[in-house]
Amino acid sequence: MEVYQNTYTASVTVLTTILPKLPKSERFDLVDQLRRSAKAIPRLIAEGFAKRHQKKGFQKYLDDAAGESNETIVSLSHARDVYNVDPELTTQLIDIYDKASRQLYKLSCAWESFGPRKTKPRLSKTDDNVSPFATDQR
Repeated sequence: MEVYQNTYTASVTVLTTILPKLPKSERFDLVDQLRRSAKAIPRLIAEGFAKRHQKKGFQKYLDDAAGESNETIVSLSHARDVYNVDPELTTQLIDIYDKASRQLYKLSCAWESFGPRKTKPRLSKTDDNVSPFATDQR
């Protein structure tokens, strides 16, 4: 998923480039919050994707990821506007997270139209002792 890849890459940039430039006085506030929200987005997408067969479950993770993305935008705006931290880079990151928020919203809305999970056919009684991963067990 593009949204996962973009938010993961952006989170690495936030952690390695933006956070070290913030003042020590913000260590327990802005730094901590920005670190958590930036890291949470790709994690929520990954965890939600594992539960994609649960319609409402996946949507909840997408909604939570969008919320974290919006929070990251506000924190990056503070870093740029209050502390003048790399204005060009923070603006680029804000654009990435803004796009991610929109993608997550659209995906969450689109998920409403997906049908129920299709189940795999069961093995016949004669196949009960055959591993689906083995090439030949007979």
